[in-house]
Amino acid sequence: MTREENSAAQANGTAHFDAVIVGAGFAGMYMLHRLRALGLSVRVFETGDGVGGTWYWNRYPGARCDVESLEYQYGFSDDIQREWNWTERYAAQPEILRYQNYVADKLNLRKDIQFSTRVTSADYDARSGEWTVETDRGDRVQTRFCIMATGCLSAARVPDFPGVEDFDGETYHTGAWPHEGVDFTGKRVGVIGTGSSGVQSIPIIAEQAKHLTVFQRTANFTLPAGNRPLSKEEITASKETLLTDRQHARETAGGLICFEYNEALAEEMTPEAREKELRERWTQGGFAFLGSYGDIMATKEANDIAADFARAQMRSVIKDPAIVDILLPDDHPVGVKRLCLDTHYLETFNLPHVDIVDVRANPIERITKSGIVSGGREYEVDVIVFATGFDAMTGAILGVDITGRDGMKLRDKWAAGPRTYLGLGSAGFPNLFFITGPGSPSVLSNMIVSIEQHVDWITDCLSRLTSGNVRSIEATPDAEDEWVAHVNELASETLYPQANSWYMGANIPGKPRVFMPYTGGVNVYGEKLAEVAAADYEGFRLDA
Repeated sequence: MTREENSAAQANGTAHFDAVIVGAGFAGMYMLHRLRALGLSVRVFETGDGVGGTWYWNRYPGARCDVESLEYQYGFSDDIQREWNWTERYAAQPEILRYQNYVADKLNLRKDIQFSTRVTSADYDARSGEWTVETDRGDRVQTRFCIMATGCLSAARVPDFPGVEDFDGETYHTGAWPHEGVDFTGKRVGVIGTGSSGVQSIPIIAEQAKHLTVFQRTANFTLPAGNRPLSKEEITASKETLLTDRQHARETAGGLICFEYNEALAEEMTPEAREKELRERWTQGGFAFLGSYGDIMATKEANDIAADFARAQMRSVIKDPAIVDILLPDDHPVGVKRLCLDTHYLETFNLPHVDIVDVRANPIERITKSGIVSGGREYEVDVIVFATGFDAMTGAILGVDITGRDGMKLRDKWAAGPRTYLGLGSAGFPNLFFITGPGSPSVLSNMIVSIEQHVDWITDCLSRLTSGNVRSIEATPDAEDEWVAHVNELASETLYPQANSWYMGANIPGKPRVFMPYTGGVNVYGEKLAEVAAADYEGFRLDA
């Protein structure tokens, strides 16, 4: 559609764009940049009043990336990276958001983003080959391509505890934190949840609170982050190698080059060699620990060695023997739930004004006007912080009422678990793309690498469609079935399904227990993407 036709359409109340992107985080921003370069007209709809995605909303105390900042940045532009300097090994939320705003300004992205707007529905019309997208502000937009850049961890989950609406104090969710911050000084605080957001926020809240009570359902493995300021030498060196480093990262399993995986199997190493490898990587900090030997995520015997080592290190920090068994995980292998990188988390429980409640043994029964009832006891608090995570990977996608071919609802199709081909598309939904969707490496990788991998693939695909007069692209049912089976088969060969994790949807009552990410690695997955594109999008149906 020409600019003149688009203007006329807007005058009639329905605007038209070549592509609509839902979300303006890292994925939506890069997708917009690439599609504008193709000459396509694009509109981005973003719920927040600024760019950032998960980093716009997650402003809780201590919020920090668990991927090293020199790798957690765009790798597509030498110009962009040379004008930006990171300050810490693991960037905190404010710095990441400043970076995203810097990129938005540098690329002049905001002119094509409509903020403070939530997409409510997207309906496909087979006759016109167009999607109609509607928003909570009354927008009605037609588009050829609809791209979900909604993020894997963006649909905050607030448990529906009985009585929560009766609480007289303040309540907050780590995934929707007030922009002005929260002052806990002199207050009794209850934190529910000890996943990543809980592990990061609890030490900071404890510094302010008069008393802190932590309600823990599942003890998690926590590893030292080893955060520190970056040296000028590190920053300078990274600027010379970022673009080649990013290509190298795509050739690794996790999209990371800050450490190398030891390919030797545990049984091939002497006990002394294993101990040395584990200790060095523990001291290094971060996810390097999971690369200690090749079968750490494949067999229980190999994993037990690493898990025992991790528990021993954690135990050495905890002074009170009465809470050791509460804080040490014993019901899942190390690494099968998202590892938590911490800074003085366990030490916080050595403080006299910090308590922990095991809600697996003493379930939370209800919220009262003045506190939280767990195991028949009421804990009086002035503030409740829900560090209860997200409806991961599918929640934000299914938060939009998406209707495909023949009236098929995506939420109905995914009722028993998400079904995609390559994590990019789903049969019955032409010209609908997911960035880092279920069935792709996504949360098991450096998300920036996986985002760029997907955006580049989608961009090349749309270039092929628009230049070749192809009306639509749609995953075939057979290709989708084969991919879902492949994803499940690979997951079953690992230890991942052995934990009730958000990877499995286990944190959401009623959500199907299906392992959603692709465990084959960014490198193997990238090879598959290249093969599919080279075969003129094998597994997709292209209609003229």
